[in-house]
Amino acid sequence: MADSPDSLLSCIGWRGELPAASADHPDTRIARVIAQHRAGYELHDGAEAFNAQPAPRFLKPSIDPTERPAVGDFVRVTHGKPPSIETVLPRRSELARAAAGERHQRQLIATNIDTVMVISGLDGDFNPARIDRYLMLVEGSGAQAVVVLTKADTADDIDAAIAEMRKRVPANTEIVAINAKSHESVAPLQRYFGPGSSTVLVGSSGVGKSTLTNTLLGETRQATNAVRETDSRGRHTTTYRALIQLPTGGCLIDTPGMREIKLTGEESLEGSQFGGARRARGWTPRQRPLAQLPEAARRTRRRRRQPRNAVAPQERVTRADQGAGATPGRKVRQALRIRDDQPSGCLTPGFGKVPGKRGTNAMPASISR
Repeated sequence: MADSPDSLLSCIGWRGELPAASADHPDTRIARVIAQHRAGYELHDGAEAFNAQPAPRFLKPSIDPTERPAVGDFVRVTHGKPPSIETVLPRRSELARAAAGERHQRQLIATNIDTVMVISGLDGDFNPARIDRYLMLVEGSGAQAVVVLTKADTADDIDAAIAEMRKRVPANTEIVAINAKSHESVAPLQRYFGPGSSTVLVGSSGVGKSTLTNTLLGETRQATNAVRETDSRGRHTTTYRALIQLPTGGCLIDTPGMREIKLTGEESLEGSQFGGARRARGWTPRQRPLAQLPEAARRTRRRRRQPRNAVAPQERVTRADQGAGATPGRKVRQALRIRDDQPSGCLTPGFGKVPGKRGTNAMPASISR
C-alpha cells in the first residue's frame, strides 16, 4: 500500500494537514526545497528528489528576496518538464540575516526549522561576542537555539569556555561541547534530530559543521577542509545550503560559513528568551529603532546608510591621469579633481549565464546561494 502524501511529507518536516489546492494552482503537488543552486532548485516530495525551476515572477529583480523559495520551504510545484515552483506555502519559522554587502535586504538562511545549532570551535575561532550575534538572529525566528562548541578533543579549558558562554545565554539554552568526529561525543545532540524534525547548522568556516553532518550521517558525504594554523580560520568548503535527511528521520540543513553576521534590524530583546540574560549583564542593543532616535541621530544614521558613491555631483571625486614627471604632491592634487557631469550610479540585481552552459538563464545574484 502506497504511503499517503501526508505521511511522506511529514517524514521531511511537514506539520499538520495538507492544504487544499487553490483554484490558481489546481494541478500541483507539494514538495520541500532541499537545495538552492544558481541554475535552479532541488526539491523532495518525501518519495524522491527532483530538480525544478522557479516561476518567472520569482526571477524579477524587483521582488522581495524573502518571497523567493529558500531551503526548507514547502512549495507547490507543477508536474511539467521541468517542474515549476508556483507558490511558497506559509512558513512556520524562518532564520534570516541582513544580506552581506547590500542595504535594507533580508537574506533567508533556512525556513520551517525547529532548532538552530550555533557552531563554534574551541580554538582560535572561539568568540563569545560572535556567538551572541548568532543568537540574536535566532531570536524571533520561531526556532530553538543550541550552542555547540566543537573540537573539544583539542581544547585546553572546556569548562572555562562553557562558563563564559553561560554568562551570555539563558539557563534554558543548552551548551554542548563535542568532538564532531566522534559518534559517542555527538550523542547528546541526537534528541534534536528525531523523525520529522528540522535543524540548521550555522557558524564560521572551519568550525566543523560539515564534519558534524558526516558523523550524524554515518558516512562522508559533505566535503571538509583543514583550518589555517595561524588563526584557526577555515576555507569555504560548503558552497551552498542543503537539506539532508538523517538516519534518525530528522532533517539537517548544512550552510556555508558566514563571513559577516549582519543583523536585520528587526531583532527585539523585549520579552525574548535572550533579552533577560543580556540585560542582566548590562547589554544594550547597538542600534535603537530609527523612530526612537533624536532627529540629529536619525539624520546621521540615514547618511551612513547611503551608498558610498551616492554623493552630490559637484562633490564626486575621481582619479585623473597622472603624468610621469609629476611630484607626489602634484599627483595627489591631480587625483582629486571634481567632476559634475557624471550621473550617480547604482547596482541592481541582473541576470547572467550559468558557467559552462550556453543559453541557460541564471537566477539573480540575490537568489543564488
